[in-house]
Amino acid sequence: MTKEVLRRLWQGQDGQDLTEYGLLLVLIALAAISATAYLSNILVAAFQTVAWNLASGG
Repeated sequence: MTKEVLRRLWQGQDGQDLTEYGLLLVLIALAAISATAYLSNILVAAFQTVAWNLASGG
């Protein structure tokens, strides 16, 4: 069964579509990871500022 699926993907246009969808998924994942890393740095800085203001009493 698996060999038949792989053979159809290799010979047909469906395999190319699958590759394109895979690349698109990788690009979206990289963008999401980059955005998460960027936003986490901003959130950490904001919470540190709030904590510093609370600790200093003002």
